[in-house]
Amino acid sequence: MRLADPIHLRSWRAELALEYERRGPRTVLAARRHDGPLVVQKPLYPEGDAVCHTIVVHPPAGIAGGDELDIAVRAGDGAHALLTTPGAGKWYRSMGPWARQSLVIEAQAGATVEWLPQEAIAFDGALADMRAEVKLAADAVYIGWELLCLGRTGSGERYTAGECRLRTQIWRDHRPLWFERGRIEAGGIVATSAAGLVGHTVCGTLLAAAPGIATELLAACRAGPPAAGESAVTLLPGLLVARYLGDSSEAARQHFTRLWRILRPALTGREGVEPRIWRT
Repeated sequence: MRLADPIHLRSWRAELALEYERRGPRTVLAARRHDGPLVVQKPLYPEGDAVCHTIVVHPPAGIAGGDELDIAVRAGDGAHALLTTPGAGKWYRSMGPWARQSLVIEAQAGATVEWLPQEAIAFDGALADMRAEVKLAADAVYIGWELLCLGRTGSGERYTAGECRLRTQIWRDHRPLWFERGRIEAGGIVATSAAGLVGHTVCGTLLAAAPGIATELLAACRAGPPAAGESAVTLLPGLLVARYLGDSSEAARQHFTRLWRILRPALTGREGVEPRIWRT
């Protein structure tokens, strides 16, 4: 492990690199490398050999100011990997330094990568920088989501100080498919205005990228609203975008899971088999 910020001795940098390969009918975790407190558990195959389920674990369970997490995922030709986390990610209050997480996913020809983490909780006073970049071959498929909770509302805490910076990029054949940057400052215009979060504490985005997405999927995804909060779904060329806005991380997660169950068979030819960790 290496210090990420020499001013704060308790701040660390952690790296995790995973490589998946298709070997016959089976997707295998062919290589893994980690430095610091960021690891994966044993690969799981709850839906057979074709899809490798992987649980990304950050043993400290929280990210403090000055911490840096770098995750790199590469799926080789024809491989299919599903990655999730065992619980909510916690971004702790900072006395000044930013906490950062960088995710880079690369899916080669015919590969599929699903990034389905549980929600991220920004504690009051957290300074969180979250970045994701997805690089897809011409016929690769990506389905992923991010859920953000501002404050520990279950404990009565509000997000009254701090800032979250979000950046997501998706490329197909080296051409930009999606680029989004956001900045949510506690009490700021994005957090409070009608054009932003309207004071809500939970927001989320689901992105599904595939060479061809039928318009019928758009209607199916729009058919069922979340149990609480609001949602919207948009279809762009080669990309479906779903949003959630409300005050319930459980309702957001359930809604995105329902959309995933609709999208997955159409885009990958496989039914939605939930990771077992979601039921524990």
